[in-house]
Amino acid sequence: MHRRRSKAGRNFLRLLFLAAAAAAVLAVIGAVRVGPPPTVTIEPRLPGIGKKTAIDVRAEEPRRGLAGLRVEFVQGERVEVLETRTHVPRPAWSFWGPRKVLDTLTVEVGSETIKGLKEGQATVRVVAERAGSWLRSPAPVTVERQLPVRLRPPSLQVVSSRTYVDQGGSEAVVYRVGESAVRSGVQAGDWWFPGFPLPGGGAQDRFALFGVPFDLGEVGSVRLVAEDEVGNVARASFIDRFRPRPFRVDTIQVSESFLTRVVPPILDHEPELADKGNLLDNYLAINGDLRRKNARTLLELSQKSQSKFLWSDVFVPMRNAQVMSSFADRRTYMYEGRAVDRQDHLGFDLASTALAEVQSGNAGVVVLARFFGIYGNTVVVDHGYGLQTLYGHLSSISVEEGQAVAKGQVVGRSGETGLAGGDHLHFSVLLHGLSVNPAEWWDSHWIHDRLKLKLGAALP
Repeated sequence: MHRRRSKAGRNFLRLLFLAAAAAAVLAVIGAVRVGPPPTVTIEPRLPGIGKKTAIDVRAEEPRRGLAGLRVEFVQGERVEVLETRTHVPRPAWSFWGPRKVLDTLTVEVGSETIKGLKEGQATVRVVAERAGSWLRSPAPVTVERQLPVRLRPPSLQVVSSRTYVDQGGSEAVVYRVGESAVRSGVQAGDWWFPGFPLPGGGAQDRFALFGVPFDLGEVGSVRLVAEDEVGNVARASFIDRFRPRPFRVDTIQVSESFLTRVVPPILDHEPELADKGNLLDNYLAINGDLRRKNARTLLELSQKSQSKFLWSDVFVPMRNAQVMSSFADRRTYMYEGRAVDRQDHLGFDLASTALAEVQSGNAGVVVLARFFGIYGNTVVVDHGYGLQTLYGHLSSISVEEGQAVAKGQVVGRSGETGLAGGDHLHFSVLLHGLSVNPAEWWDSHWIHDRLKLKLGAALP
């Protein structure tokens, strides 16, 4: 019995010793074990600070975790705290448990967010607090990123004059930008018309072909714009005369026989367009949703336009054709005596004999030649600098994408594919995806007065 008690006592003392040793080790660890230095990165989204520059901050410490994060803006003697975060790291004696391993944030610095900002240099400073111990409070990790501060927009000077434009029409402007400009052009409502270096002009000379949207009744929002790499923007008015024009209101009767003829073929060519179970609902989806989808595709096509003039002189219309509709007719669609839809008809309908030859309005390169939604069999020709022409409802197509075409070259024959009510050509002129009045481009006097006098030798 005595031996058993003696052995049990020894085991107890051994366990007590081990526990005391473990406690001593944990005490030492808790007293001296600090977290390793966090990894910190500062990534500005722009090469400097202007109106508002977003800066992405990332701090990471995978062992004990972060204790805190502070972002500061420093310019001269001025120090401004932009954001502070506090975290609870894992205890010094613990090797498991929750902690904040990664923290990311975005701050915005610039003249719009920091009052009294001055040009020159500024510093974004990030202070990442480390996990401490009972006896040790380690120094935080501090990382800085110096950035230039630029607050003056690029210079912008209008060079051309006599800019006379109609609602729904086109024009050109020649201008000069400062060396800091990286983007320039014309903003007209929601539409953007980029500027290009003027062929044969000086290093800072630019020009833009632009349109005033058919649904923009005044030109207060039409401005020439130049922007630098940090978002500083210069704007200038440049339109000397604007003429609003009323658009014709038209009524289109939609019959059951028309729906039966046009809806199924379009659905067959558009597998992404869900069948709604009846002709009228399918037609409304085609006339609305598909029409908007086609418009987005035309905008995407314009962004691939060649940066050179592929055309010269006046555009030519379809030969021996009669204009059957005006540009931007406001159409109300009637079905069984009630209005079911309203859309704008952005182009001209040209009719001749059935299956008549359709010619390219000017020299260019074919960028689309296929069945194309509401337009049926369609050809789109790029003429450079965002100017394109569209030929829709064709019965047949005689050109291929990527093919160069001459002015007057046959691209197909008229037909009644897509949403056509009969054999005709739908013809549109597009500037950077915006439909503009085709009649101007058929007018040699307009080409001379509105474009040639401004662009000079730059326009072939």
